[in-house]
Amino acid sequence: MAGLHHKSFTDEPRLAPAVVKKAFVTALAVGGVGLVASAAALAMGDEVRRRFFFSYLAAFALVLTISLGALFFTIIHHLTRATWSAGLRRIAENFAGLMPVVAVLFVPVVLGIHELYHWSHEAAPLHDPIIGHKASYLNTGFFIGRAVFFFVLWSAIALFFRRNSVKQDETGDTSLTFKMRKLAPVSTLAFALSVSFAGFDWMMSLDPHWFSTMFGVWTFAGSMVVCMASLGLAALWLTKNGALTHTITTGNLHDIGKLMFGFIVFWAYISFCQYFLIWYANIPEETAFYLHRLEHGWGSMFKLIVVGHFALPFWFLMSRHVKRKRIGLGLGAGWMVLMHYVDLYYVIMPSNPDLHGMTFHWLDLTTLLGVGGIYVAFFVRQFGRDAAVAHRDPQLVASMEYDNA
Repeated sequence: MAGLHHKSFTDEPRLAPAVVKKAFVTALAVGGVGLVASAAALAMGDEVRRRFFFSYLAAFALVLTISLGALFFTIIHHLTRATWSAGLRRIAENFAGLMPVVAVLFVPVVLGIHELYHWSHEAAPLHDPIIGHKASYLNTGFFIGRAVFFFVLWSAIALFFRRNSVKQDETGDTSLTFKMRKLAPVSTLAFALSVSFAGFDWMMSLDPHWFSTMFGVWTFAGSMVVCMASLGLAALWLTKNGALTHTITTGNLHDIGKLMFGFIVFWAYISFCQYFLIWYANIPEETAFYLHRLEHGWGSMFKLIVVGHFALPFWFLMSRHVKRKRIGLGLGAGWMVLMHYVDLYYVIMPSNPDLHGMTFHWLDLTTLLGVGGIYVAFFVRQFGRDAAVAHRDPQLVASMEYDNA
């Protein structure tokens, strides 16, 4: 329960330049080495080149979903006029504000469209009636056009909220809060539709014969799990480095843990419902997706996801004491980022026609380090340009005083 307003903002709003520089250079170096090492695969033959694009898509999907989840977090903060999250929303704004960077990282996916998506081949609609029936939607021009639209839409929404938030830091104009609230309802609708279709396009269409009306919700659920995990890790990193030590409270961290726990359960519910309905209906076009992912070693990863993405974190994060301890929240959040990547890998990688069973490749690591390193570098860079918290938000003091203990 929130108490009487007796606190005030006393932290330095900006992160120390030395901390920003060190983290930026380290992440950029890791990303650069990872991308250079991964690019070497393009000269190693068709099979390795195709593996590069599938590994890259899994890494790209990880950073994309972090930014998508953060964008929704920002929107819903203003839509609900939330108080507790005022001290955290700049972190979410910085994740969401990376949409232009994520758009650039999408370029290799476009370049590898023929390696990734069987339907993109000119002959595919002619020899496959199912692909032919979907050709009006699944074609290269429309696919790229939709991708451009999605990124322009997401970037416009994310930058609108972030720029007005930063402007409020400079002016203290409370009318900017109401301006952001006005855009939140339409942003929610635009977000929901665009995220669903992006999930259909970039992951579900890897197997053009398979379809699931729940896949868009699955994409959203996973995005929120990894968003809350990333938000927790970023908050812990900031406070560890001397920033916002009085602004981000134990109560704030506790709520991050609670939302992460809640979305883990929601993800499990959606994943189980999708699996159960497909199993019960027993339609060949649908069951093939899971049959392929339960054979040739993939069944082990399926079991890992059931335990690692749900059962273990459900048990671990159930305790309020774990969520209120830095080490407990950090372990839980780090684990969920890893498990979300495993979940994406499980959906994406079996669609590679060169794989006849579950195998790991050095490209899985180098693409993850490359894409992840670049993403983290640009995320950290934003803390060097602007304040680490919306320190002139009229709700910030209430956020600092909020605690549900």
